[in-house]
This record gives sequence, C-alpha cells and structure tokens, in this order.
Amino acid sequence: MILWLTIIGMGIITYAIRLSLLGLWEQVELTAVTHRALKFVPIAVLSAIIVPEMVLPGGTLDLSLGNGRLIAGLIAIAVAWKSKNALWPVAIGMIVLWLLP
Repeated sequence: MILWLTIIGMGIITYAIRLSLLGLWEQVELTAVTHRALKFVPIAVLSAIIVPEMVLPGGTLDLSLGNGRLIAGLIAIAVAWKSKNALWPVAIGMIVLWLLP
C-alpha cells in the first residue's frame, strides 16, 4: 500500500509542478532571442541522448569504421538532412544497423 501511495503522490506532485509552470507561462513575455533559443532544445536533447550511444558503445570511445552504431547514425543523420522527414532516418538507420556486422 505504501508503494501505491508513493507512486500516486509523486504523480500528483509532478502534475502540480507542470501545471504551475504552464500557469506562469501565460504571464511571462519571452524575448525573440529566447524564442530562437527554444527552437534548438529538441535537437540538443536528442543529441545528448544519441551521440554517446553512437561513439561510446560499451563505454569505450570507438570512432572506427568497425563501429556499426556510428556508421548507422551518420547515415541516419544524412538521410534526415536530405529528406527533412522524421520517419526515414529511423527506418534507414535501423536497417543499416541490422545489416552491419
């Protein structure tokens, strides 16, 4: 019972924090510089998650052509840049990763 009360309590706290920030968001006027900076948040977060997995497989730096994750990731980046699509880089990157030894 304690576990369920903890989970529910943390859910309520998380919801309250997010709701309070949304309420404040309407009252805050953002500058043009802030709007431009916020456009880069998704790519920065995604890069912070993906790049370490590409260059540090198994916790060791590997920038060689034998690193399948790095090759598949670079190909997926090129596909994303050319196609401007969210689905194609994922599909092509996964196919390349599966095909590489």
